[in-house]
Amino acid sequence: MKCLVLLYVVVLGSLLSSCAPDAPGPVSVGRPERIVSLGPIITSELYLLGVDDRLVANTVYCKEPADAENKTKIGNMIQINIEKIVSLRPDLVLATGLTHPEKIQKLENIGIRVERMPRPESFSMICKSLIRLGGLVGEQEEAERIVAEVERGVDLLKKQVEGVSKKRVFIQIGTKPLFAVTGDSFINDFIRFAGAENIAGQEATGVYSREKVIKEDPDVIIIATMGIAAEEEKKVWKKYSTLKAVKNDNIHVVDSYKLCSPSPRIFVETLKEIVGILHPDLLISL
Repeated sequence: MKCLVLLYVVVLGSLLSSCAPDAPGPVSVGRPERIVSLGPIITSELYLLGVDDRLVANTVYCKEPADAENKTKIGNMIQINIEKIVSLRPDLVLATGLTHPEKIQKLENIGIRVERMPRPESFSMICKSLIRLGGLVGEQEEAERIVAEVERGVDLLKKQVEGVSKKRVFIQIGTKPLFAVTGDSFINDFIRFAGAENIAGQEATGVYSREKVIKEDPDVIIIATMGIAAEEEKKVWKKYSTLKAVKNDNIHVVDSYKLCSPSPRIFVETLKEIVGILHPDLLISL
């Protein structure tokens, strides 16, 4: 279920954000003391900025870090309980591209401040989003410090894979239907930055097929965790003995949250993991 939810967020969030205007730059309007988060990425970034003590509620899908599960729940990323949010007396609600516009309008009509945080489509957008969030919660300097640190880490990892042979990669983030990472997703940056090529990078949609994977014959297959489903998928792929990834035992499972909902710091940690998967002979330092 966790991976299916994250898959839905990746697909629908990308569609909605592609139709939405660019996010405004950093905004600083004081220090909100009672914050409600309507998305997992937002929640993890609030913890990263050290303002989790001001987070009064989030969604049932906000599970990282572990303490996020202890916060009051106000629904999921699409359906939210307006009455419960109002009862918490928030001075800032942070919405995602999946939040219904009419729900946002209701909150704003009541006088509650709502800020929309579009889903990032690249590593660069993840960093810009954190800086904007830092401005919204009065921690812009901390956000800028974190982003500078993370950008250094990403640059260091990219330099360590310069000149390596480009492996061809398939990242699977869903099944039934089979779903691939395309070039317009920030997940594609993991592949690019690791000095590899995404076999689905030019696809217009993430809906894929095993036949396409077999035809493209990737060197490596990475599967996002889907509970028991991920291990079952691994077993399914191993039946295709002609695949390079199968012959070379290069089918790997990576945590869904790390792939699909990374804060900037989690992004660089996940990138290091993927570099290690793709280039096991390299001595990776960070």
